[in-house]
Amino acid sequence: MQYISHQDQQLTFEQTDKPQISSNEVLVKVAAIGVNRADCMQRQGKYPAPEGDSPILGLECAGTVCELGSEVDPKWQDKRIFTLCAGGAYSEYVAVDAQQLMELPDNISMAQGAAISEVYLTAFGALFELGKLQSGQTALIHAGASGVGGAAIQMAKSAGAQVVITAGSDEKCEHAKSLGADHVINYKTTDFVEYMKAHNLSANAIVDPVSGRYLNKNAKVAAMDCQIVMLAFLDSRFAEVDFARLLQKRISFHASTLRNRSIAFKRALRDAFVARFYDDIANQKYDFNIYKTMPWQQASEAHAILEGNENSGKVVLLVE
Repeated sequence: MQYISHQDQQLTFEQTDKPQISSNEVLVKVAAIGVNRADCMQRQGKYPAPEGDSPILGLECAGTVCELGSEVDPKWQDKRIFTLCAGGAYSEYVAVDAQQLMELPDNISMAQGAAISEVYLTAFGALFELGKLQSGQTALIHAGASGVGGAAIQMAKSAGAQVVITAGSDEKCEHAKSLGADHVINYKTTDFVEYMKAHNLSANAIVDPVSGRYLNKNAKVAAMDCQIVMLAFLDSRFAEVDFARLLQKRISFHASTLRNRSIAFKRALRDAFVARFYDDIANQKYDFNIYKTMPWQQASEAHAILEGNENSGKVVLLVE
């Protein structure tokens, strides 16, 4: 089969054998691949695959099940699916744990399916599993025009929460507003702390891929018992922390990644997400927030889009 190699940080096509599936796995013929910042970091040598995962890039895909492991329910044969992958999605075929599969309804395209798993499961875990967001509360979502940000906005609104986002341009702010955000803040022109204080807003859950200098600023706009969930550290790896403010507001701080979680954790997260939001996905109540679809021959250009922070939403590669 063909796959996209990232040797020497260059994305090039190579040939390898199809994956051999375990008893709990299926083989998926890949139709579309969701591109994530983690893919770029892995290509750059900054985010190696966890032990046991495929060394091939790609954390999510949509496609068709073409082979079943011995313990897999026969219902999955030939099903259209979308799913997280333990690496390996940048290829014609990928082995996937069957209990993480989600059926792709006929009315949703493969490209749309490939834009769901990583961002929706990440946002769901941050907002609801760790963030404990409830109806009537306020969520502050940094990088609100990103793939995770767009998913978080829409699920938070479905849950009855008020949504405040930050983004780096007026265009990205308008994009977030179109997805349902109630308050949008261009952080390059407006300080989000000043804005939220002026509008009498405080956050019960904060989803933050920026970190660094944002930690103390987040604490200033946090409500009592706020849950701050750090997904990355785009600003800085290190920061001085005002612990007095954290204690004063009983703020809980979580650092969360999805990729290196156990199979059991990912299965449970998938099940909780499906129970709460799959019907909304299937009924297309959400904008799947695709910025651009590209043939997988243009994977290098797709990575450049993410690395330049050009995109509002997901970039998807089509396997053609």
